[in-house]
Amino acid sequence: MRLTEQQQAVVQHSQGHARVFAVAGAGKTSTMVARVLHLMAIGTPADRIMVLMFNRAAREDFAARLRMLAPAGSRLPQVRTFHSIGHRLGQSLVRWGALPARRLIEGEWQRERLARQVLQQLLVDEPAQLALALEEERIEALLQFCDLVKSECLPPARLHERGDYGADTEHFVPAFLEMERQMHAQGVMTYADLLYRPLRALIRDETARGRIQGRLDHIIVDEYQDINEVQLRLLSMLAGTSASVMAVGDANQCIYEWRGARPDAMNARFSELFGAPTDYPLSWTFRHGHAVSLMANHVIRANKGAADQLTLSAPDNPDTQVECDSGGTRLVNTLKAWQAQGRDLKECAVLVRSWSLSVPVQLRLLRDNIPFHLGQQDRFVFRLPLVRALAGYLELTRRPELLQDSEHLLLLYSQPSAFVSQERLGPLTAELARTGRWPEQHIVLDGLKPFQRRHLKKRWALLQKLPSMRDQAPADVLSHVVDTLEAEKLLRRAAARRDKGEEDIRLLDVLIEQAGELADDPDAFIALLKNPVINQEQGVLLSTIHGAKGLEWPLVALAGLNEEDFPLYSRENPLTPQALEEERRLFYVGITRARERLLLLSDPAPHRISRFVEEAAWEDSVKMTRAIAAGPEAGSEAAPGVRDPALVNRYLEGVGVDASFRASAGQKTPAILSQTEDWRPGEQVRHAVFGEGRIELVEGDRERCVLEVMFHRAGRRRLIASRAPIERVG
Repeated sequence: MRLTEQQQAVVQHSQGHARVFAVAGAGKTSTMVARVLHLMAIGTPADRIMVLMFNRAAREDFAARLRMLAPAGSRLPQVRTFHSIGHRLGQSLVRWGALPARRLIEGEWQRERLARQVLQQLLVDEPAQLALALEEERIEALLQFCDLVKSECLPPARLHERGDYGADTEHFVPAFLEMERQMHAQGVMTYADLLYRPLRALIRDETARGRIQGRLDHIIVDEYQDINEVQLRLLSMLAGTSASVMAVGDANQCIYEWRGARPDAMNARFSELFGAPTDYPLSWTFRHGHAVSLMANHVIRANKGAADQLTLSAPDNPDTQVECDSGGTRLVNTLKAWQAQGRDLKECAVLVRSWSLSVPVQLRLLRDNIPFHLGQQDRFVFRLPLVRALAGYLELTRRPELLQDSEHLLLLYSQPSAFVSQERLGPLTAELARTGRWPEQHIVLDGLKPFQRRHLKKRWALLQKLPSMRDQAPADVLSHVVDTLEAEKLLRRAAARRDKGEEDIRLLDVLIEQAGELADDPDAFIALLKNPVINQEQGVLLSTIHGAKGLEWPLVALAGLNEEDFPLYSRENPLTPQALEEERRLFYVGITRARERLLLLSDPAPHRISRFVEEAAWEDSVKMTRAIAAGPEAGSEAAPGVRDPALVNRYLEGVGVDASFRASAGQKTPAILSQTEDWRPGEQVRHAVFGEGRIELVEGDRERCVLEVMFHRAGRRRLIASRAPIERVG
């Protein structure tokens, strides 16, 4: 196993704690395997070494590599996940009498059933809130809250106060406490308890703490940036004062904050728990070419807490091509060309920030007969409840007889949520389908609040009107449905977390936009939404960036790179500095999945391209890659001007480019015209950052002149003419 000098330094680490800052594609698994073999070779007993991996798949891969490379017949160290070590530790604590025995609830349905029972007890006198709380997404959010209480080691009231939870979630705190009481009475526990219960037992029982400490000399922890507070504290307990901890990870890839991970885990928090460590960089990536490495370096430097470490592409890496475009045509053409070259679509992945942004991609691939499969099967367009309901509203314009179909009416009353239980909605929609009239008096309506009765009646009036809208465009029909139902308000209220509400609202926008593309064929659009798609494993993978963590593909397309989608924010859900940094880390992870080709795809105007594309300086990065390939012998043209020559030159020095070949500062403010010169709508202009565009509006004059410009790539921007780096084209 050939290792770089940086990797060898990690392997040869002598004593004390260590942090290994490994960039994406740095070969950290090979390095950790070599580290374990080195420890064994110098006489460290295998049972004094423990390797902790992030999940079962990573554990199995690491253990297989270790078995393959270790001397035949040698005893090997423990390779475990945090949950498996927590399970074994819990068993030991039970035997020692430090922890009462409990049975693990393995089925998610069992947790959901318990949650429903507790909610029905707590909210028995509030039927409207109970109906909302019992919705599937709300149950899921409550269970995530319960897990987060334990992973964050926080009182539930403090976590709820600190978290970004939406309206009507005040019951989360008492529900957590009641679920804990009932699990204690039943002698059961959840997966989160595998770590939480042993930690609490060790904190209160000094004798038990003494029995687990002193048994290890070395603990190596992979993906350290993604471990949460309960894992950190348990690790500290296991290490005690005798074991050396080696943390391997990349704080720039911390993208699981919603699960309790914190980007400072490898920084200040490590020192708090273990003291001053020895730091080792693994800066060389063996995955992608200079263009992606330069982009990664450019974008992540905007995060205040980012380490001052560059990603460097190894000499034999692929020459990764980077392109930027808007719309779905480039993606389709690229995938078809990939197939024409004899390449497999399984080598391709389309990554999005959130599943709602995959909808245009799914519909476009369906229309062009390009096979694909999803990282989560339940995220196919036609399986999303909101999408199925919107397709149902459209279908009603084509088939009025559906007003007599109680199941169809129940679907349309379920999404967006009417905040009425399915038990009530079922009999109501059956009555509507049977009589075709709104019942002013009905047992189902008894006990409902006035706003609920008004909303149910208004929805019935909408459904009766839809058949008369047969000749209207699908986008207009959907817009009418959204406006009439005040769907955005309903979705925000129904979401247990604010970001989930914004994602659902974005899904509405996406579907209306897609409906506009098939305005002349409503039936085709309805058929697309109702398409019985199944996973085609030989096709392109569609996944969120979260689901792509730790993976790589020859061809990667990042889709939905629109401002307000990625990073995600809105007027009602503003972007905090902390959230912006997490979104930026997510973008960093996304672009570093590519090996041979990277597509950056935004949606057409009026969407604006994500700020991250600009921050990544992709054009400068591509330009410098070509210059490096040409070499110093190409003359002055081989060292072009760039926006950040200091960063680029650090990179050139890092990858060993001759010192005579260095980038210069690009022209940041190209020929700004006189303040007194007139600007006119329709003129073509070029901006130093946003590229070319057309002036659409001119307001004011002289130093107060403001231009509204529609840029081809960056979308609509408002600029102060006297300060903007723009020039006329032609």
